[in-house]
This record gives sequence, C-alpha cells and structure tokens, in this order.
Amino acid sequence: MEQAFFDFFVPIPGIYGFGVAVIILGLALDAAVGDMPWLFSRIAHPVVWIGRLISFFEKRLNRVDRSDGDRLLRGALTVLIVLLVAGTVGGLVQFWAMKAPSGIAAEIFLLGVLIAQKGLYQHVQIVADRLEHDGLAAGRSAVSMIVGRDPASLDHAGVSRAAIESCSENFSDGVVAPLFWFALGGPIGLCLYKAINTLDSMIGHRNRRYLYFGRFAARLDDVANFIPARLAGGLVCLAVLISLGFAAGRRAWATMWRDARKHKSPNAGWQEAAMAGGLDLSLAGPRQYGSEIVQDPYIGDGRRDATPDDIRAALRVFVLACILNGLWPVVIWMALNH
Repeated sequence: MEQAFFDFFVPIPGIYGFGVAVIILGLALDAAVGDMPWLFSRIAHPVVWIGRLISFFEKRLNRVDRSDGDRLLRGALTVLIVLLVAGTVGGLVQFWAMKAPSGIAAEIFLLGVLIAQKGLYQHVQIVADRLEHDGLAAGRSAVSMIVGRDPASLDHAGVSRAAIESCSENFSDGVVAPLFWFALGGPIGLCLYKAINTLDSMIGHRNRRYLYFGRFAARLDDVANFIPARLAGGLVCLAVLISLGFAAGRRAWATMWRDARKHKSPNAGWQEAAMAGGLDLSLAGPRQYGSEIVQDPYIGDGRRDATPDDIRAALRVFVLACILNGLWPVVIWMALNH
C-alpha cells in the first residue's frame, strides 16, 4: 500500500515518464499562484536564465561578417549547448526526485513555474477589461504585452481578435506542450522543451539577423510542437463542445481541419482555427508588424467584429481546455496501473 502511494508521485517506467500526482499538484500550483511576481521580482525566473544563456552565445557567435553556412552552424552549436545545460538541470531535479521527497516538491515547483495557465489567462483578461472600461488606447497598451504586431494599427475589433489569437496560440506552447513533454520525459523533457521554445522566441526569426543563425532553433521548435499543437486543437474543440454545445463543437472541428494550414506556422493554426470556429469568428488576416503589412489569410469564416465579450468567451473555453489538458495524463496513468 505504501509503495503504491509512493508510485503515485514518482516517474512511471517506460514512455510515460511522469508521476501523476506531480502533474496534478504542479498544475494546481500554477492555477493558485500564477507567475509568482513576488518571487521572481527578487530572483530570476528559469526562463530568464535560459534567455541570458542564449543571449551570451548569440552576441559572440552571430557575427554579420560570417557566411550564411557558418552562421547556420554557429546557431546549431548554440542550440546544442543551451539544450545540454537545460537537460542537465532537468536531470538533476529528476535524480533528486528519485532519491528524496524534497525532490518531488522540486518537480512540482518546476512544473508550476514553467507552465503558464494562470498567467496567460490574466494577461488576456486584462485586455478585455481595459478595452471595455478604459477605451481603445488602454486596450492597445494591454494587448501589446502579448502580441508582436503594431497595436497602433488595431481598432476595437482588432484588439479583441489579437487577444483571442494570443490566447489560442499560447495555449499550445505555454500550457499543452510543457505538460506533454513533462509527461513523456519528466523534468528533463520539460526543461528541454522550455529551452527549445525560448530559443525559437529569441533567435527563430525570419529576418536578416536570424535567418540562418536561428534556423535550426526554429525548425526544432516546429518539431517539438507538432504533436502538442494538434492535441491543443483537439482539446479546444472538446472544450467548445462541452461549453457551447454540439453545433459549436462541430463548427470548431470542421474549421480546424479546413483552416489550420492557412497559418504561416505549421503548428499555431490548429488551436486558433478551433477557437475561431467555436466562437464563430474570423481570426488572423492581414496584420501590421512595424512598417510591414503581412497579408495572411483569415482563419474561420465568422464575424470579424470581435468584442471584449468574445475575449471572455474564449477565456471560458481556455479554462475548460486547461482542465481537460490536466486529465489526459491521469487517464493514461490509470490505464497503465489497472
């Protein structure tokens, strides 16, 4: 009996390397305390440390006087070094958890810190509140914290759509993917994924500086998010079905399969298309980044005049999808242990 209780916490041998109680408690920790600004205003967040390491190598290796091929190799070397460091940190936590109960607490803390359910919810909710109560300028300021496009070009509907798109896209790489890789590889898988995702966000851009240096990082991020993104799309469809009914769920599913590939990312379109279909909206479309206007196609064939009420509807779907995301590892654990 005591051994069975302990096994509830420690990694399961084989492909599903997780302790289901760690997952439940890690997700609950994030839901309760979120981004922990009271702590990470005093010490650097783990992602900040990853970012500093990336920046250290990027400044020294990504030189404009080098050839494209040389910059590609240097970028790949940067990725490998960062992954080695991140994997080592994850491995130490995983070894600790196998030896002492305090290590299990460290696993729970690590998952709670590196998943972004509550933080994403709060950032998107602020956009709805500011736009509704304080006006367009306040809404633009709030949405600029979570999107890369020029907020000055957005009207009320554009701010609302941008917030919903950010909520949808980040559900995969901020919530589903970290849990997916933790379930497969424990703290090592989680740390490696967060390193890959941070590398992509910092150097995986298609501009002159990073086109070659960041190419390996960008392609690796595409691979790491391939399954989680499709899982995230399915979870959004299921959340829509449960919360909004059969017609909305069917529309979300059909829109996801029809429009997911319209997105310039091979992964982000799945959850965004599911959300667009579920809420009967048109998302994406032409967007402005600085002085450049990107002529992306619309995803979904519903309304374009999104409102703060639509943002809140998206957040309700998001919350239910987060709950469903926490259930699939539990179901697998139960199946493996019965």
